[in-house]
Amino acid sequence: MLGMDGDPTEGRIVFRKCAVCHSLTPGKVLVGPSLANIVDRPSGSESDFTYSDAMKQAKLIWDPTTLDAYLTDPQKVVPGNHMPFPGLKSEQDRADVIAYLASSSDNFHPAPGTKAPATTAKIAPRANGPVAAYVSDVKYTLRTGIAEGRMVYVGVGGTIDGKANPTLTAAENQGVEITLINGEGAEHDITLPDEGAKSPRVIGKGASTTLAFRAGKPGDFVYFCSVPGHQLAGMEGKFVVTAKPPVSTLAEADISRDPGDVPPPIAPRDPTRVRVDLEAVEVEGRLAEGTTYGYWTFNGKVPGPMLRVRVGDTVDVHLKNSANSAMIHSVDFHAVTGPGGGAAVLQVEPGGEKSMSFKALVPGLYVYHCATPMVAEHIANGMYGMILVEPEDGLPKVDHEYYVMQGEIYTDAPYGQRGSQEFSVEKLLDERPEYFVFNGEVGAISKLHPLHAHVGESVRIYFGVGGPNFTSSFHVIGEIMDKAYEAGGLLSPPLRGIQTISVPPGDAAVVEFAPLVPGNYTLVDHALARMERGLVGVLQVTGKPDPEIYNGVVMPGMGH
Repeated sequence: MLGMDGDPTEGRIVFRKCAVCHSLTPGKVLVGPSLANIVDRPSGSESDFTYSDAMKQAKLIWDPTTLDAYLTDPQKVVPGNHMPFPGLKSEQDRADVIAYLASSSDNFHPAPGTKAPATTAKIAPRANGPVAAYVSDVKYTLRTGIAEGRMVYVGVGGTIDGKANPTLTAAENQGVEITLINGEGAEHDITLPDEGAKSPRVIGKGASTTLAFRAGKPGDFVYFCSVPGHQLAGMEGKFVVTAKPPVSTLAEADISRDPGDVPPPIAPRDPTRVRVDLEAVEVEGRLAEGTTYGYWTFNGKVPGPMLRVRVGDTVDVHLKNSANSAMIHSVDFHAVTGPGGGAAVLQVEPGGEKSMSFKALVPGLYVYHCATPMVAEHIANGMYGMILVEPEDGLPKVDHEYYVMQGEIYTDAPYGQRGSQEFSVEKLLDERPEYFVFNGEVGAISKLHPLHAHVGESVRIYFGVGGPNFTSSFHVIGEIMDKAYEAGGLLSPPLRGIQTISVPPGDAAVVEFAPLVPGNYTLVDHALARMERGLVGVLQVTGKPDPEIYNGVVMPGMGH
């Protein structure tokens, strides 16, 4: 049967794309209806959700064949439905997610009074101390079952597929991840005593858990179920650790926008037409040292390009969506007067392109961002930027202009975990980011692209908050802002001589100052705990000291 050949463990990973809009909790409505018990359910039948007319009239039964067709091309199966997703083009992804939906609904029956264990990975401590964060080099999936009259672990996928109590291998010091699925309903776990690793127990058919640890010294060891009697009943296999692991490499594409990437001031001219080209690009990029993340970007960087026009200009926006994208994307300009800030007409499917135009009516510094449901997810994944609408006479000349935006990133794994990280919709909805970043990644404007100036030179920072959730108390340690334009407003007089400026999500500010002594000046959000989650930048100022203004020796390691 279609979908039953899929791997529910892999399907759980694929479903993360769907979990942005759909819950597996019965009756829980997000952007879309709950998908609990979806297999063999009539379409449009979730009582707590208001369906589109197209879906109400579709009269489908969500069996695996219909689900496969719908997941391939939702608009083709139900023309006019509101699902903002182009479909899963991989046949294997569709099979896996259908298998996961089946195993997560009717096929899962926990014992009375029990609940399914959490499916998030746990790092098992070793006898010689905690395991450091690592890249999972080796992954296995085992399903409990019965074979030849014995209780066994059955391998799922790869070279161990279908094998009873398969031999698992890893090299010394490699990261190992084992997913255990309960295949027949009895209570089970998996224990590797020589590695100091033991999983929680899985209770109920279809329940699962993931165990992670780092392989220790070379040798032949065992894994088994620690439930009394189960090891003797047959649930035991070999875990072989070999010496000298292969070198693990991790691509780290820098997706951060250089803060110096600012268009030049506009010379005096009459209003004109300005073309803006944006492309939605989904890319795996560096989040931190040894850590990558699947970003959604405008033009391959976070933030998207800074745009610069003059009040009265007509702006022609052309938005492309890369053919390699998995999602529909759009753009909403806060500088636009009109429905959706442009997003109402700029919802673009993968491989497509749309355009619109607007007139820049009011000077100011404005945020733009993707506005495709779930909007907060698209923003959190990096789809934000800013557009400066200069006043008719332009802005006063300064020596340096910089472009800095603050954002949040919500990963499944805790802050500092190495390897490729997955987005967590649960943490997004609970407003629990693991990372706070300037310009997309940890170290973007401190290690990779610090700001620069010379003593006495004027500095202007165009600062914005993509968010999507947290307000920034923007502060430059060691400086007092000569001018600060609140909310990006350029028609009101600036604040003068201030220390910190508050910028809510989706808003902006323009600040100016001129450093008078050399040294490193630290850019922060004065909610300073966020420094410990990656939020820090550096302005490096060179020049001659002035002991009448600042007299002292910087202590080693302070870096200020």
